[in-house]
Amino acid sequence: MPHVIVEYSANLEEDLSPRELIDRIHATILETCVYPIGGVRVRAERRDLYAIADRDPSHAFCAILIRMGTGRDAGTRKRVSQAVLGTLADVTAESFKKRGLSLSVEIQEIDEAGASRKNNLHERLKGKAGA
Repeated sequence: MPHVIVEYSANLEEDLSPRELIDRIHATILETCVYPIGGVRVRAERRDLYAIADRDPSHAFCAILIRMGTGRDAGTRKRVSQAVLGTLADVTAESFKKRGLSLSVEIQEIDEAGASRKNNLHERLKGKAGA
């Protein structure tokens, strides 16, 4: 794992491509070498309704939530969070210059007692590597 949920205000689409944002975040997650490729899932949620600070309609936000299994130390979690924030800041640099913009990255560990999973991605990727 991780599951990476990118939530952003709709007005950011005036400045950037959500597809590029997702692709860059995905690449950054892999570059950290913390997670196996078969566990990485990155998705975006556009928010059309929001109120930011003084409600100026030009204000925007992008909040990234990284949900992952337990077991990584605080230093590793901080390194991943900072790497993702660096990529997010790079992708949104032009927006940051011209509008109020809030960027955040948070990592949450999943309580394994309440989590159930089933996937075949790891096996399928092993098959691709051997082909």
